[in-house]
Amino acid sequence: MKTRERILQASLQLFNEQGERQVSTNHIAAHLGISPGNLYYHFRNKPQIVAELFARYRSQLISLLDLPSGRELGTEDKRRYLEGIFSGLWQYRFLHRDLESLLEADLQLAAEYRRFAHQCIDSGRRIYQALVDAGILRAGEADPQALAVNSWLLLTGWLKFVSSVLVEDSSAPLQPEHMRQGIYQVLVQERGLVSEAARDAYEAMLAEYRPA
Repeated sequence: MKTRERILQASLQLFNEQGERQVSTNHIAAHLGISPGNLYYHFRNKPQIVAELFARYRSQLISLLDLPSGRELGTEDKRRYLEGIFSGLWQYRFLHRDLESLLEADLQLAAEYRRFAHQCIDSGRRIYQALVDAGILRAGEADPQALAVNSWLLLTGWLKFVSSVLVEDSSAPLQPEHMRQGIYQVLVQERGLVSEAARDAYEAMLAEYRPA
């Protein structure tokens, strides 16, 4: 693995484990066993590393939210979207957990994040509309735009909720199973909007992700 990629992977690991504010470029260099000068050859500063990690996360999520071509959506597509979204949230969990301080520290990142949020909400609206068109959600009752906004708020706030409310020890590391409960929370908000034809499949998914 090239040094630049090693720096990004190490930074992601340390940011996720310790929080972005607690990790300096010197910490990253020491973790890798390289000199700070070697790190600065690839990245001028820590915000540049954060920006590169955010760009990767954004590209991964935007491509995931594409609609399939040539067919209607099915309930399994809903599972695929949610699994993929929460996988990305887990892989880059420092971004939403430390979002406020990240955006305050970098105005360019703040502007890019705002555009990214609008892109995701618009993609979410198209997905919900496709679920209505496929007869999975009931037409006339489901509001695709409102569901997209509500889902975005739930998804992006989930990590903070888990760390500040759901776990008793806020210093304890988050676990992947916390992400599964997030999937349940998204699904349950749509429960009353599901059509009779899709109800059994939706109830099976709810049972699968329902927390103990």
